[in-house]
Amino acid sequence: MANPKFQLKDAKIILGSSSMARRKILQEMGFHFTVMAADIDEMSIRREKPEDLVLALAEAKADAIVSRLGIRGHKEENAHPTLLLTADTVVVYEGTIREKPSSKEEARHFVKGYSGGCAVVVGSVVVTNLSTGSRKQGWDKSEVYFHDIPDEVIDRLIDDGVTLNVAGGLMLEHPLTAPFVDTVVKYLPIKLHQHEHHRIYNFLPRL
Repeated sequence: MANPKFQLKDAKIILGSSSMARRKILQEMGFHFTVMAADIDEMSIRREKPEDLVLALAEAKADAIVSRLGIRGHKEENAHPTLLLTADTVVVYEGTIREKPSSKEEARHFVKGYSGGCAVVVGSVVVTNLSTGSRKQGWDKSEVYFHDIPDEVIDRLIDDGVTLNVAGGLMLEHPLTAPFVDTVVKYLPIKLHQHEHHRIYNFLPRL
């Protein structure tokens, strides 16, 4: 049940991710937060559909952090809220789910495949109110079409190292990648229907 007295500015926020991109999102939204990365074996969690996979991974991250914090019960609805945000992203290319590249060679193979082609980015957010136990979750999906990416740009991306830390070796907002993004087509699922920072805004007041 939503707390009618709930105010975002009153909430303590924990970002359950070591992702610099997600830190930047929260910073740009003006939130103060702490970081607590979830130590889970992501490869042990498998789902056939990418939408199911990103939700399962984000939930597993939340469960691991809740367990580490030793939370056994929950306070009343009007308690000072502590919100845990976890998320996950995968890239789907030619029907295959891609997570973080295991090597520079695999990252190069990934990025070269996107050149002049299309990839699908599927992302999730799970928001857990640690004070009440309430949890909201959702996912969204985008088709991303690329111009041809020159080999020298791919080389610079690989040398930068960022491709090893993101799903599918793909960071759309990276200054080397962004100029080669042609079109982004957003698909709007029933339960979730905006970009990641809008997802967070949608969920927090309802916790």
